[in-house]
Amino acid sequence: MSNDSKTGKGLKVLVAEDNIINQRVAVGMLSSLGHTGVVVGDGEKALKCLAKLKFDLVLMDVMMPNMDGLEALAAIRAQEQQSGAHLPVIMATAHSEPGDAARFRRSGADGYLAKPLEIDQLRAEFARVLSQC
Repeated sequence: MSNDSKTGKGLKVLVAEDNIINQRVAVGMLSSLGHTGVVVGDGEKALKCLAKLKFDLVLMDVMMPNMDGLEALAAIRAQEQQSGAHLPVIMATAHSEPGDAARFRRSGADGYLAKPLEIDQLRAEFARVLSQC
């Protein structure tokens, strides 16, 4: 990661989200924070995009068609076992339940956000996750 990435400025973020309204909200928030968002609609497309482009962070919806966020996260972490790299992944879900953050951490996530996304929570979680990477 570049110095800019470590400070949380000008991040390139992959947004894996199937809901078009949530896509627009996430990209708008990222833009207002000075980041760039690239959107894909499911976990399969997220993996294909990650194979072609470099990102500083992934914002991953949990429930998506074709391949859900947890399956995509598992595939990302399995690839990292080979490469030795680590890509920060923040999971997001509208169906939040007690214990989600711990469950997602056990699955390999670096962070967690409940939907609807709020810009202050997004900023804080990015800063927290990037400070640990």
